[in-house]
Amino acid sequence: MPKLVSVLKRLVVGRPFRTDRLAHTLLPKRIALPVFASDPMSSVAYAPEEILLTLSVAGVSAYAFSPWIALVVMVVMLAVVASYRQNVHAYPSGGGDYEVATVNHGPRWGLVVASALLVDYVLTVSVSISSAAANIGSVVPFVATHKVAFAVGAIVILTAVNLRGIRESGSVFAFPTYAFVFGILAMVIWGVTRAFVLGDEIPAESANFGLIEEGDHLTGLAFVFLVLRAFSSGSAALTGVEAISNGVPAFRKPKSKNAATTLLMMGVLAVTMFLGLIMLAAVTRVKIAEDPAHQLVNAPADYEQKTLVAQLANAVFGGFDPAIWYVVFFTGLILVLAANTAFNGFPVLGSILAQDRYLPRQLHTRGDRLAFSNGIVGLAAFAIVLVVAFDAEVTRLIQLYIVGVFVSFVLSQSGMIRHWNRLLRTEADEAERKRMRKRQAINGFGLFMTAAVLVIVLITKFLLGAWIAIAAMAAIFLVMTAIRRHYDRVAAELREAELTRDMMTLPSRNHAIVLVSKLHLPTRRALAYARATRPDVLEAVTVNVDDADTRALVAQWGEEDFSVPLKVVESPYREITKPVLEYVKRVRTANPRDVVTVYIPEYVVGRWWEQFLHNQSALRLKGRLLFQPGVMVTSVPWQLASSERRKQRLRNRQELPPGAVRRGISEKKKDRS
Repeated sequence: MPKLVSVLKRLVVGRPFRTDRLAHTLLPKRIALPVFASDPMSSVAYAPEEILLTLSVAGVSAYAFSPWIALVVMVVMLAVVASYRQNVHAYPSGGGDYEVATVNHGPRWGLVVASALLVDYVLTVSVSISSAAANIGSVVPFVATHKVAFAVGAIVILTAVNLRGIRESGSVFAFPTYAFVFGILAMVIWGVTRAFVLGDEIPAESANFGLIEEGDHLTGLAFVFLVLRAFSSGSAALTGVEAISNGVPAFRKPKSKNAATTLLMMGVLAVTMFLGLIMLAAVTRVKIAEDPAHQLVNAPADYEQKTLVAQLANAVFGGFDPAIWYVVFFTGLILVLAANTAFNGFPVLGSILAQDRYLPRQLHTRGDRLAFSNGIVGLAAFAIVLVVAFDAEVTRLIQLYIVGVFVSFVLSQSGMIRHWNRLLRTEADEAERKRMRKRQAINGFGLFMTAAVLVIVLITKFLLGAWIAIAAMAAIFLVMTAIRRHYDRVAAELREAELTRDMMTLPSRNHAIVLVSKLHLPTRRALAYARATRPDVLEAVTVNVDDADTRALVAQWGEEDFSVPLKVVESPYREITKPVLEYVKRVRTANPRDVVTVYIPEYVVGRWWEQFLHNQSALRLKGRLLFQPGVMVTSVPWQLASSERRKQRLRNRQELPPGAVRRGISEKKKDRS
């Protein structure tokens, strides 16, 4: 069984990397762009659609506001990109928003940012995968009817790919990302050419449908609220921008410069595609309804509403199916791969938080392929829970989305303003002061825009589900502070300066106890080892759970004429653990300054199922004895024949060339050759 698990692990993850190969995993810009920027670039596939969906409840006339909403979203995105270019130069260590907030606002605000980002990364995976299921389901009915299963399967595959390492995952994702960008830009360019140069009519399949206005959304504050809600949904296009600032250490040198250049490339591409899709939506007169069955007028009874991208592709490339399939396929694929941004951001942030003792230390350790494997698996597990809980519905999940990322945006930009203020107090060079003022102004504008969006998001989405994200952030904050208190408390206990006098005093004597069940070879080895340690007192102890067996053991012990006395502890209820514990406690009580060492013979087995047949009493005893003060527990191993065979198999495997097991070459095949 362990061999099978090892082979499966190698098939999925690959051969382990040495620590000194970490430098070889650094990314050039062409690979870093799809790794860290796939989320904001791919969000243009669903952010414009969410704007239209929200406006649809006010009827077709409300669609006239979509270009203006898109322009404001563009301004916010450019402001955020420009601001984060300052961040990657000022804080290139990889802490990103968490480090900026911690340094400039204090640890508590840093934890607020960390909580927000952890929640946002989980939602990024859930929303991206769910959106991919919706897009692919537009042309593949099977996916549409099994969205949850598709989403869970996609998350599992992404997890496996990311466990192979950041460079390997980046190489896999690079082609689909660039293919998606090419497809969307080609669709926008060809659509604009047909509409404005050739003068063609390119109506969408839903162009002649009407929209029934639901409620009174066209007057007063209700309409303003609706427009603001559409803007907050469209702001999902900004998610993932912060991932590059968290991933600066993964770039090749010069790290900060390459990260800033990648940010600029990502911003330009995302803005171009976002505005292009909104413009095509207006040209093709596409209709996207929150409730197609009740809102759409003149639609066939069996009409299935396709996604925005699918309808635009059909309108622009009408009659040329390969282009339509290309756009839909790579849109669905990039939405699956967009979750890769979170798979790179969440584990790195988790590692930094673990290093600061806010998360379990297991998250700080790199796996076989120099990726933070525990963080990758944890992110996948949380995302799967969300996808299943919300049935992979983008409209339901997106209400929880973007709250966390804009909390981090606001605290990061305000932290950068403090950063520049601190530097300006000590900077005397006038030219450098002007540069700092310019950078501070960029961060100030970014703060103003992101704070405005955060307020709008909280007002328009709080009751629609944003409160769930806020509650999750609060819960994670409390958990992280509790973990830090635990680690601090343990560290205080372990500091030498705070050792008590009793702990510093050497024990007066060592009282050794060898546990005996039968007088066989493991018991003899335990007795020999205990004698070799030269304890002050040495005795053997057995528990009487069967009178006949105990009498036979005592008789055999007397015949062997051991110099070690055998004590029989009575157990009227046939327990083993409790009588031994009580006996050890009596020894400790009689001589409080003595240390008691308990020697437990154990079998070493070679097959996984043999563990269930041996050592169960020993495991229970060790688990209880470890909690007793002044008691040391020593396991004395006895290797069974199956363990020797396993050791030989492992020795043979080590002699095989690297990757032999993965290629199906066993030690038998090797011997034949």
